[in-house]
Amino acid sequence: MKLAPLALLAFLWLACAAVAQEGYPAKPVRLIAAAAPGGNPDVLARMLAPKLADAFGRPFVVENVPGAGGVVAAELLARSAADGHVLMLGDSGAMAINIALNPKVTYHPLKDFALITALAAVPTVLVAPSSFAAASLQEFVSAAKASPGKLSYGSAGNGSVHHLTMAVFASRAGIDMLHVPYKGGSALVAAVLSGEVQAGWSGIPNVLAHIRAGKLRIYAISTAQRSSTLPEVPTAAELGFPGFDIATVIGLQAPAGTPREVLARLQSAVARALRERDVAERMANLAMELRENGTEHYQRFMQEDLERYAAAVRTAGVKHD
Repeated sequence: MKLAPLALLAFLWLACAAVAQEGYPAKPVRLIAAAAPGGNPDVLARMLAPKLADAFGRPFVVENVPGAGGVVAAELLARSAADGHVLMLGDSGAMAINIALNPKVTYHPLKDFALITALAAVPTVLVAPSSFAAASLQEFVSAAKASPGKLSYGSAGNGSVHHLTMAVFASRAGIDMLHVPYKGGSALVAAVLSGEVQAGWSGIPNVLAHIRAGKLRIYAISTAQRSSTLPEVPTAAELGFPGFDIATVIGLQAPAGTPREVLARLQSAVARALRERDVAERMANLAMELRENGTEHYQRFMQEDLERYAAAVRTAGVKHD
């Protein structure tokens, strides 16, 4: 009999929790894009927001929180209430690269966030000016080996995915190239087009028109699978670098402790939204590859991504600015 009041309290607590989860969301949901307007997390957030609003009957409001490669947004999410009303679209920069690069980061993806699902991968491609003599990846590697330290490559910034992708590739290929960091992907592409640098790994949308116009030569794609946008372009893994698989992966995150039922409902709604024709077509036009496959897979991937970029930072010898 003494246990009866405790049992009743437990029952009432569970009942209230169930009602709260069934009534989720109770107010508009903040959908934080860990990027400036126009960045990949922002673009994807704006595709998903109306779909999720339709699914849940409440507004999903996109809020851009740029700064420090996603760190500002991630720290905001980590401080938010764990009730599902603040979510984030964070990419590999916020979720892995900065963890490896900056010892002062105050959050950890596996401890401070509930990882709902991966959404999309954005691969890079290795390009050079069309005037560059190497016609294939093998010839590119041979040219670099013949002139150690003399050929240069550009990136979108020190510690960017473009920088780390080339650092890992150069290590695997046994080549030594000079790194020239630029301020953003557009500046990187301009430098390759002009011949200011001899090569660079770039996002596909930034170089697609130049490739089709014959101004840039393309050698390989950075992911384990070929891109649906450029299916004729082989992967680096196919061309002699097995296991090479580097991309910017965008995922959906919530604060740690968010109820599992809420996370499951969000994951299910996102899975449906990403497969709607208009979203799928827009993603394809932006060379985003669908990576949605649930919470458990995303958690495993996140552990692998943290290890992948930690190794890449060590290989590149990058220090936090």
